[in-house]
Amino acid sequence: MAQLSVSRDAVPVSSLLTVVGYERTTALLRGRRIRRVVYYPLSGGEGRRDVEDWDFGPWHQPTMGVELFTDDDARFSAIWGSSFDHYGLELFPEPMTAHLRQIGEPCGPVPVEVTDHPRWSTLVGRELTCVDIVWSEDRERGIRVPDAIRLCSRERAVWIAAGRPAEWPPEEVYYLGTDDVMVVFTAEFAAKVGISLVR
Repeated sequence: MAQLSVSRDAVPVSSLLTVVGYERTTALLRGRRIRRVVYYPLSGGEGRRDVEDWDFGPWHQPTMGVELFTDDDARFSAIWGSSFDHYGLELFPEPMTAHLRQIGEPCGPVPVEVTDHPRWSTLVGRELTCVDIVWSEDRERGIRVPDAIRLCSRERAVWIAAGRPAEWPPEEVYYLGTDDVMVVFTAEFAAKVGISLVR
């Protein structure tokens, strides 16, 4: 199926994130349990309300972001942004409504509940023992950009990254550092995408 033509008016509206703030947010997630997971893919098509394809087996493309609800009623939003001088994956301890406009509107992001999706089933309800930021470094310019975060329980690891396939439909090449969010479910696919495997 061809990718839907969509408007990018739904861009994130986040404030700049610092390294310290980012590390503080990942520390807040550690030890919590994910209770719900909601994707925010874009919509388009004739009626401008068709949800674009997001499930590609070992990876998903929620495009605008992922919202994580924890067992103590906290909410975390993973979105693409440019706080670090280039597109990267950013994480905030806030609901998605603090970062996205036009949720549920034509050509805007659409909330899609994926809590019960088989790919999430071994992470939902388990304690997050580790939450890592996966940085890429541009040594010439002296900047670091967060490519992804890795969420780990004892049983499972899931990566949420700023990235997308180079072609549509998806083939073999993927780019990181784009204005899209993707979720990766295996270490093998994370390596294929170019996400540095942490520890």
